[in-house]
Amino acid sequence: MQSFSTFVVNNVRWLSGAFLLTLVSSFGQTFFIALSNGGIRETFGLSHGEFGGLYMLATLLSAATLPFLGRSLDRYSTVTMAIATMLMLACATIAMGFAGSLPTLLLALYLLRLFGQGMMTQTALTATGRWFAANRGRAVSIVTLGFHVGGALLPFQFVIVAGLVGWRGSWFVCAAFILVVALPLVCALVWKERNPQSEAQPRAQRAVKHWTRAEVLRDPTFYAICLGVLAPAFVGTTIFFHQVYLTELRGWPLQLFASGFAVLSATTMAFALLAGWLVDRFSAVQLLPLFLLPLALACFAAAYLTAPFAIFVFMALLGISYGFSSTLEGAMWPEIYGTAHLGAIRSVAVAAMVLASAMGPGITGYLIDAGVDYSLQLALMGVYSLAAAFLMWGISRRLTRGLAAGTFPAPDRP
Repeated sequence: MQSFSTFVVNNVRWLSGAFLLTLVSSFGQTFFIALSNGGIRETFGLSHGEFGGLYMLATLLSAATLPFLGRSLDRYSTVTMAIATMLMLACATIAMGFAGSLPTLLLALYLLRLFGQGMMTQTALTATGRWFAANRGRAVSIVTLGFHVGGALLPFQFVIVAGLVGWRGSWFVCAAFILVVALPLVCALVWKERNPQSEAQPRAQRAVKHWTRAEVLRDPTFYAICLGVLAPAFVGTTIFFHQVYLTELRGWPLQLFASGFAVLSATTMAFALLAGWLVDRFSAVQLLPLFLLPLALACFAAAYLTAPFAIFVFMALLGISYGFSSTLEGAMWPEIYGTAHLGAIRSVAVAAMVLASAMGPGITGYLIDAGVDYSLQLALMGVYSLAAAFLMWGISRRLTRGLAAGTFPAPDRP
């Protein structure tokens, strides 16, 4: 296997282009939109539950749209899809800045979620899954660092800009960054598609059966895996969306909680790279059970630890889970289902992830308004994560044996 540095140097243009796509997807991620939570609720007179419900509706609509748009990734080049997605994301940030009523706010949130969290992520990881085969784990781990770099740097920058030009003005600055900086760079970097056949093979590569989306949707294993891989999106989105409420409940300074994002990002990046190395050495399927155990511990820490140091314990544990899950999610679907219809297949998986991230803030927001203990809600998320970890353990063992023996064929095929 070629060294990590050699791999990066030889593939810097494609890795950098996909990295920028995941970085820019931050503008549609919950942690970034939540930075305007207070300003939006004050401007429109919304409660926690009302804004959470509006956000859930916008995210559900984007999840319903994503499978139809995702098929485009199997028909058009990466650069074409990147240009279209970034232009639409810029329109979404502009719409957010101009939003003057609840319908226009809903439209802005819908576009941010669809083209930020949805299609931007889709474009980056689908392209990476196709561009790389033997070194897919390392490639995905590098590309997904864009999510974590965005989470580490952009909240601080947004707060500074919002202090100068207000929360609406900050969204116009986001649009300018997309159009003036990110779009030209991405176009220059991914203009040429990478040929995965040029990779040196570090280990014997099994023949991959290329499933269609219809076949995947008839496969019970797909839904079972989703029960596990969607947990980090549900938990993380819920806690970060209601981070102001959590800090008020615990008596923590909001600035101290915000500083914990640096721990989250550093831990996530470290374990994403570790997961990439492990995926290439073993397989994504074999690593499936690992990422949910630290997620369960993170939930229990947030539920039961009240001292300020709990912020950093929670962020570190969540970072471990995020690091593993982000790399596994990018490498696992092509490993199991092939790459011929990867855009269509991933669109369903990402739509499910968007759906999970929609349900968390909405359900929890209404439970908060109803007076349900928030610590109990967090503890139940931890229990779910533990149960899902046991489920992933069983699936991992079955898939590992089936894929190695060639007894896991696509349905309805001889």
